[in-house]
Amino acid sequence: MQKVINGAAFRKMILSGASLLEQNKKLVDSLNVFPVPDGDTGTNMFLTIKSAANEVNKCSDNDFSCLADSFSKGALRGARGNSGVITSQILKGFCSVVAQQKEITTKIFAKAMQEGSSVAYKAVTKPKEGTMLTVIRVMAEGAVEIAKKHSDFEEFFPLLLEKGDEILKQTPEMLPVLKKAGVVDAGGKGLIIIFTGFYNGLMGEELDFDFDEPATPVETVDDVLPDISHLGEIEFGYCTEYVIINMHKKTTTADIDKLREKLMEIGDSVICIGDLQLVKVHVHTNNPNLALGYALELGELHNLKIENMREQNRELKRKAQQQEELKELGMVAVAPGKGIANLFKDLSVDQIIEGGQTMNPSADDIVRAVEQVHAKNVIIFPNNKNIILAAEQAKALTAKNLFVIPTQSVPEGISAVLSFNPEADVNDNVEAMNESFSNVKSASVTYAVRATHIDGFDLSVGEIIGLDDKAILSKGKLVSPTTENLIEKLMNDDICNITLFYGEDVREEDAVALQEKLAEKYPDCEITMIEGAQPVYYYIISME
Repeated sequence: MQKVINGAAFRKMILSGASLLEQNKKLVDSLNVFPVPDGDTGTNMFLTIKSAANEVNKCSDNDFSCLADSFSKGALRGARGNSGVITSQILKGFCSVVAQQKEITTKIFAKAMQEGSSVAYKAVTKPKEGTMLTVIRVMAEGAVEIAKKHSDFEEFFPLLLEKGDEILKQTPEMLPVLKKAGVVDAGGKGLIIIFTGFYNGLMGEELDFDFDEPATPVETVDDVLPDISHLGEIEFGYCTEYVIINMHKKTTTADIDKLREKLMEIGDSVICIGDLQLVKVHVHTNNPNLALGYALELGELHNLKIENMREQNRELKRKAQQQEELKELGMVAVAPGKGIANLFKDLSVDQIIEGGQTMNPSADDIVRAVEQVHAKNVIIFPNNKNIILAAEQAKALTAKNLFVIPTQSVPEGISAVLSFNPEADVNDNVEAMNESFSNVKSASVTYAVRATHIDGFDLSVGEIIGLDDKAILSKGKLVSPTTENLIEKLMNDDICNITLFYGEDVREEDAVALQEKLAEKYPDCEITMIEGAQPVYYYIISME
């Protein structure tokens, strides 16, 4: 039974809530469609609570007054966007109750939620139902009723989260913009994730609090563009945010109220909250210069941000239009290095998946790339034998017509792409690509990771090895001689083009020196050296 929350448990709940939101911020981002569908609600909420959690980490003890004060101030300082600011106000009200406690019962927790809801509503000049404000209000009301019957948090929290899910599902009925886009409110979803994290932390679930390390999300979501056809023109074009610090001695709380009134005269979505220590401002306006000038009358500006929402809106509409105008055929390629990726892009490949021998993408990774191609039919080049099966599996996970060209190397992939004919149909292109890559000899140079005897060679750890798609053909202590020896063993009279992609561990001058030596040795061949920037492999070699 868990009838009370002490300071140590409260600290863990905070960290758990922040951690779980980090893992799910992309999910929340994908739900953001209003006022500008820029997909940043989850990110803003996470950066807000991350700032709050970081402040909590600085507390030297588990006293509620210290934890609550740090949690509240950290959230306010780190708040970004409407969703972040409202989150900070919910936490501010919540913490104002918690700070006075020695321990928290379900009734106190419910009271804290009520205060959080109240403070958040007051912070927004024109609250709209169907938003995260509705979600926190209904959850808080539910918490009061649940606490009357349940003093055990193990019973209290599941019922509270159930109440949150119920009201979240109703948000599309309250806001037409959500219903048209087919999503629930993003901020409300973020709140439920935070409270789910609170519950997980309280119940002792082990979570990784290193915010740079991913964990298993609550849900997954495809990276898709929202439906923006229902959005009208933006009345106020600049999203303006800043913090006022170091107030002038003559500044009073009445001046903060006057600032809020002035901002409402020049824009909307106004949030102006704080005290004589710090004021957080957010406004959508066509006159950001006035919004800044009014603030300078009170104190100094900090964390200033101005974004052109009309530009964001135009870009999103452009992308949505591209998505609607599907072309007949698109291409996706797996590339192990930046230079190789750029080459595929130059050859009109639509999407690049970072991957290769040491970083095989999953079928889901492939599907995400395929879904981003604005085409009815998509051809994928795995460029590695260990990725072909995942590419084949991806066929069942996408509604698009996916064709896998079973390329086992980058040279094979490039040869296949070069045979692409935009005037031909899909089947003709697939046939031509399959035929073209089979005429390419592929080879590579890397190093042995363990001592062994293979293909007639006794290898030691770190020794340089050259291999084709079947066996090791050369070895040595140095990269260039081993590469030269490998090419010599693969050379025949039919080869007239040799292309080498040098990796991230090869200096450009060494690559140029090898190119010159090969040009001298094979005067009838065209020798091309390209920076592939791939890891692990010193050289990837194509011979045709």
